[in-house]
Amino acid sequence: MEQNQRICKKCLLKEMQESEYFHHLYDYISRLDADIKTDESKYQDRLERCKACDSLMNGMCRICGCFVEMRAVIDKNGCPHTTPKW
Repeated sequence: MEQNQRICKKCLLKEMQESEYFHHLYDYISRLDADIKTDESKYQDRLERCKACDSLMNGMCRICGCFVEMRAVIDKNGCPHTTPKW
């Protein structure tokens, strides 16, 4: 990691501005090792299925509490629904 990058380790989500929070989320996703990430088309399909699910609320899964964009990007993860959507 570059020395000039500032990583906030003690911020709570409620303390961040919304745009800053999303920046951190997508920055984290972009830094994940490629060997654990799913391919882009599979990722987009997972997100579309999540968007159609009644358990999605404000980007979070109400079943497990995850941020669906984080869960869906990891290839080995699955949908936590009793009848999995993906």
